[in-house]
Amino acid sequence: MHLCTYLYIVPLVFISGISSLSSCGDPERLPELPPGDEQRLQRAALHLQQKLILREWLRDHRLQHHYNRLLAVEVASLEDVYWLEDSRASKILGKDWQIWSQARQNLPTSKAQLDALKAELWSTVVKSSQHQDAWTWGGMLVVSVSVAGLVTLAAMTQPSLAPEARHSLLQYVTGKYLLPANCKVQWDWKDPAVVGGAMCFVVRFYQRNGQPYPICDTDQFFVEVTEGTRKMVTISELGSSTDPNNANIAKVKFTVRTAGQYKISVMIGSSHIAGSPFIKTFIPGPIDARRSRFIRPASTVICCAGAPTLMHIEPRDEFGNACQFDQDIDPVKGYHVEIYDLNGQPLEKLHHAISFAYDRVNARVSVTALFPEPLCLRAVISYLDQKLPNGDFDIIVLSSSDTTLVHKNIASRKHNICYEAKLLSIFGAPKSKPRKVLCYVGPKQVSSYGFACKQSRCSPKQPQNSVNFQVTIKEMILKFIPKRIATFRLCPSTKFHFLPQRPTHVHGPIFIIDDGAQPKIELASRDRNIIAATFTHFLLKNIGGSETFKDKQDFFYHEVRKFHANYYHEKLSLKVQRERILESSMKATKNFSVSDWCGNFEVTFQGEQGIDWGGLRREWFELICSALFDPRSGLFCSFHDKHQALVHPNPHRPAHLKLKHFEFAGKIVGKCLYESALGGTYRQLVRARFTRSFLAQLIGLRVHYKYFEQDDPDLYLSKIKYILDTDLDNTDSLELYFVEEIYDASGQLSKTIELIPNGSKTRVTNATKNQYLDALAQQRLCNSVKDEVDSFLKGLNGIIPDNLLSIFDENELEVSAAELPKPKHLEIIFVSPPPLFQLLMCGTGEYSIADFKAHHIANGNSAEFRRVLAWFWAGVSNFSQTEMARLLQFTTGCSQLPPGGFQELNPQFQITAAPTFGNLPTAHTCFNQLCLPDYECYEQFEKALLLAISEGTEGFGMV
Repeated sequence: MHLCTYLYIVPLVFISGISSLSSCGDPERLPELPPGDEQRLQRAALHLQQKLILREWLRDHRLQHHYNRLLAVEVASLEDVYWLEDSRASKILGKDWQIWSQARQNLPTSKAQLDALKAELWSTVVKSSQHQDAWTWGGMLVVSVSVAGLVTLAAMTQPSLAPEARHSLLQYVTGKYLLPANCKVQWDWKDPAVVGGAMCFVVRFYQRNGQPYPICDTDQFFVEVTEGTRKMVTISELGSSTDPNNANIAKVKFTVRTAGQYKISVMIGSSHIAGSPFIKTFIPGPIDARRSRFIRPASTVICCAGAPTLMHIEPRDEFGNACQFDQDIDPVKGYHVEIYDLNGQPLEKLHHAISFAYDRVNARVSVTALFPEPLCLRAVISYLDQKLPNGDFDIIVLSSSDTTLVHKNIASRKHNICYEAKLLSIFGAPKSKPRKVLCYVGPKQVSSYGFACKQSRCSPKQPQNSVNFQVTIKEMILKFIPKRIATFRLCPSTKFHFLPQRPTHVHGPIFIIDDGAQPKIELASRDRNIIAATFTHFLLKNIGGSETFKDKQDFFYHEVRKFHANYYHEKLSLKVQRERILESSMKATKNFSVSDWCGNFEVTFQGEQGIDWGGLRREWFELICSALFDPRSGLFCSFHDKHQALVHPNPHRPAHLKLKHFEFAGKIVGKCLYESALGGTYRQLVRARFTRSFLAQLIGLRVHYKYFEQDDPDLYLSKIKYILDTDLDNTDSLELYFVEEIYDASGQLSKTIELIPNGSKTRVTNATKNQYLDALAQQRLCNSVKDEVDSFLKGLNGIIPDNLLSIFDENELEVSAAELPKPKHLEIIFVSPPPLFQLLMCGTGEYSIADFKAHHIANGNSAEFRRVLAWFWAGVSNFSQTEMARLLQFTTGCSQLPPGGFQELNPQFQITAAPTFGNLPTAHTCFNQLCLPDYECYEQFEKALLLAISEGTEGFGMV
């Protein structure tokens, strides 16, 4: 049967219109169709007519812009309108839902009336053609359900009404065009899949007639993988350059690291393929001891003999996902506990005292400690022979009577809890004769207008009833005059170290108190366990009941709000000059009280029009932080000339920058912390990246030589590491003495500073090299900026109480260096992420991929490099914040960006093609350059990149 038999009587003008359409071939030349295709074409023509009628009905009610969305949910005719559920319709039409509902209610209820309405709408479709002269009532013969007529009409009126109208008439008739509904997906994994690997699936494309369709870039094929609001980046490889039989396939690859349900939409243009969107579940991987967390209340666990003490383990995989377990798997298998006495000898008989059980309700492992008698020991919990973070801890088991006494101490309102002890040594210098001292544990009341001295500095005035917790060691002169020997704050940085009993000492168990900021003290007391238990309970009370960072952060914010509860967060006008932002801001806040600093600043830039609804305030914070903490301003400096280096107080600042500028900087940091405690839109981050040694001094810790590794990496590599690796006792090439040499700008020695008494005559040996390096760090990182740090703290503590800052510990890291996998044959310097106190002030450091792409340099034009570069952006786009930090550390030598992001990296981040194949990526941190070799596939590239950035911070290659 010839196709033209479907055209009954058509006006000549209409025939000329058909022949004039370039997209529809010549109907007279079309081949005859077999009988089976005749029925298919009739159905297709009728389906197209129903779509046109639906479109016209939507146009009558001003709903035509929802047409494509309705087609996507299979609403293709007026009959389908009746059956679309209200819930789905409301989501599709949104604010037009009421119009839709009213229009649907007005539809006829009888079939005859519906047919009449459809005939009327079809007549309107025919009349509305741009060829209205050919469609007059007198000269037009009614076009029946006709393929050529309907397709021509669709092409002349609304080509976007149906995908079929975009193809030529010959393609439509023969079915030789891509049909999304015929396409199929082949998954290379079984659902659910485990996170971590590169996931791949294949899409096979077919024509309407069932024949393979060779896919190409112009077919608008794309894939979207989402989890909630998070969108994954995918790589699509179309066809095959080597096998013509695979021209109709596309390989899609992506990587999932976060467990959950993902929606995978596979589309051609605006149309989903069959079954799309797909829902796929990704489950956590096996337990990774490095990422699992042992949750205990404090570094010393206090137990009561005969009573169970409960702790928990949160098992996580290598990407931090909470692990899941099937019913036939034992979740506690692989956990092991080792218990040692204070001499380090294993106590095999007590291993059963700590047991494991799985809590399926809370998806965690319960750790129960039950000891039969009082003692003091040490425990290590591991999984598959790898120690858990926080899995190494002390245990004090008290008798029931001692437990009651400790709880009575905590509940007592009398702050004079003390116990007798013997002072054995201070800072490693033993006393020839142990001296009797009193050890006070508990809070100290501070008056409304008093000062509480802490080590070398004083806290500012505290509100009435403010309490500072502390441990005080006093000696009684003439048995009634107390003399204070040392005071330690009750904070996580104050540690109790328990030593084994010595045969020569009969004064009781021995312990050391050390806070990292002053000389440690060695004591002996028969009440050691009660002192330590009382200290631990007061510590938990001081920091909110938990040592986890999240709990500390919540407690910190709560206490800051409580501390300033009497001050109202009212609007306070602040007028500043943009071109003199620092000077004008200091002048505007010169006479501000604490109440004023707790106000809601309403910022006005002089000479500029604008009302501050929060945007100007945020801009002021960003500008003032830049003026204070940017090394180019001179108030703070970096230890090397890299623009992204960490900043430290500058003792050699310009003459116009005084100590009052550091006090103002402290107030700005305190203001940001207070605003963050309020939460919501008030939250402000400090736009700075401070050195670890400066942060340690803010929370009251003594600095040591290990801070050089991040604060001054050049000095660490050139001097510190060299001294550590050199045998000073058997070499004459290096003579070191306990002095610090100061050189002027011309390189001439200007002065020397003795690091210890008589240091110029004391040579450094292998036994004293650590003492020398610690003294060097104390001089360079602390003593040289003592006045600057004290001024900064004066401003900071005016808003944030000193005792709240002290709850943070320098050792609290998101991922410690020890947790990273170490290569066997490479010597790598590991650098850990910023301490949590910096995260509290400065945030986690969000990395923008858009900013990264906009500010980088790509060196290489080969097809292979362009392919690897595309893989790089796909992989990086799916990186976690930790992986981005590792990539930056690997390439630039620093895990954080400057305040301005990638734009301020100097030199810019460079990605260069490496003349190798299959090797690990390398980096040149001096030039911020990442070198990428060529690889066979995306999976090989991603594995090599992750291995490189995880195993080191210096560039290296591996064959």
